[in-house]
Amino acid sequence: MQNVTAVAHRGDPYRVRENTIDSLRSALRQGADAVEIDVRLTRDGVPVLLHDETLKRLWGHERPLRSLSAAEVRGLTDGGVPTLAEALAATEGTRLMLDLPGMQDVRAARRIVDTVREAGAADRVHYTADATAMLAVRAADTSAEIALTCTSLAPPRPALLAALKPRWLNYRFSLVDRDLAARVRHDGYLLSVWTPDTRRSMRRLIALGVDSITTNRVDVLRALRDGG
Repeated sequence: MQNVTAVAHRGDPYRVRENTIDSLRSALRQGADAVEIDVRLTRDGVPVLLHDETLKRLWGHERPLRSLSAAEVRGLTDGGVPTLAEALAATEGTRLMLDLPGMQDVRAARRIVDTVREAGAADRVHYTADATAMLAVRAADTSAEIALTCTSLAPPRPALLAALKPRWLNYRFSLVDRDLAARVRHDGYLLSVWTPDTRRSMRRLIALGVDSITTNRVDVLRALRDGG
């Protein structure tokens, strides 16, 4: 089968709590080529790994992340929520896809971009989210590798693509068919998809020629890809 990039969604969440260092390491043991993580800022501007706006679902605390300092987050989760700097150190040499849920402004994007630069990881990191977040990243870093998240079949506006200069278009897997895949290739972009977890869906997407699949079952994807 095609050599599609196998991206682990939030680490290895079916085995280990998502967006933790142990989850990232487990994903790498399962053979992930890259790991997708979610990054938000604490009240004091520290980038940490968390998908949700609050700690409720994963850590049992209702308080919004934006109301907490990094030290408070560490105390409430017994160190379970890693900083982006810690995640970069723990995955040295591995590609990372940074999803930026809720990102709104250039100042916040610059905090994240600066953390990546300080870790010497700019060449192995790319960023994904909606247009607002990716415009903020582009303003913070003119050389950032961007995957624009697309949630409908409508082609992204030419003016947006010109401003963002993405390398990837990142689609929900259920939207992708032969026509869309052909259009993305014709327009000169790489095609990434999220988050198929069944073998049937993975096989279909590989057959369509997608370049990257983000999944919660990266071991299954690797077995399909490598086993043909």
